[in-house]
Amino acid sequence: MRLVTYRATVEAEARLGALVDNLVVDLQRFGATKGIDLPSTMLGFIDLGPQAVKIVSALIDEAKGLFPIGTALPFANVRLLAPIPRPRKNIFGIGLNYTEHVAESAKSLDTSADLPRQPVIFSKPPTTVIGPNEPILHNAEITQQLDWEVELAAVIGTTAKGVAREGALAYVFGYTVLIDMSARDCRRAGQWIYSKGQDSFAPMGPCIVTADEIPDPQTLDLNLSVNGVEKQNSNTAYMLFKVDELIADLSKGITLEPGDIIATGTPAGVGAGRDPQEWVWPGDTIVATVDRIGTLRHPVVAAAGTAA
Repeated sequence: MRLVTYRATVEAEARLGALVDNLVVDLQRFGATKGIDLPSTMLGFIDLGPQAVKIVSALIDEAKGLFPIGTALPFANVRLLAPIPRPRKNIFGIGLNYTEHVAESAKSLDTSADLPRQPVIFSKPPTTVIGPNEPILHNAEITQQLDWEVELAAVIGTTAKGVAREGALAYVFGYTVLIDMSARDCRRAGQWIYSKGQDSFAPMGPCIVTADEIPDPQTLDLNLSVNGVEKQNSNTAYMLFKVDELIADLSKGITLEPGDIIATGTPAGVGAGRDPQEWVWPGDTIVATVDRIGTLRHPVVAAAGTAA
């Protein structure tokens, strides 16, 4: 399934939906017509466990595109939000997880040229998350080096503690697209959270594709462009630490819970690694795509009260 969080109108509450062709099916309302009590939020649905995906997917297939009145809206008539508009915890970010990105970072960001022996982990607060088409904020009082990173993000579906790599993908609920925005001149004593954790620095969406639709997350093309010019183009096959390795490593010391998000790293082509270096500014548009999931498009705007 392709799951979204949407609003039917500007004033309406955020609700959980499934994308079916050109429709958004409201799962709580659709479930009610089948005598099934379903939540209205993505986190509530994830909490139901993997069996809920199987049951709801089967019901949607049975409907064959004919949904009861009041349970579906044309996709063109809704506004998509981030699939999880407010994560319960910080997003787990993975740095330096593609070989060529390690090399370009070593040239320009004072990181080691040696390949990491373990995943490099940082975090992004829940307040970084924005949904499709929302503005990325450029705060000129803080940064003159705002950079882009397209990433595959894995959403945890089942509590994982000390899991082995073998079978680790069974703990994944689904996958989404995330842009890890980074203010390169805001790193502090080697720490990244202020650089990567500012408001609007985690565009996410447009949907979560459930894990049954992507049995192998290491086969996905991903790319990013700025103002129509391609900057990144790679494949998740080139991750140093694969998704199952990341889950196993994180869960050794941190309990992963339903709804937790792991941003799995970015390939080469970021602005800091270019010669000369490139940054995004108010008026620019960033477009990021991950194969089989979807595309995010975001304008860069000046933060309120700041100059470009």
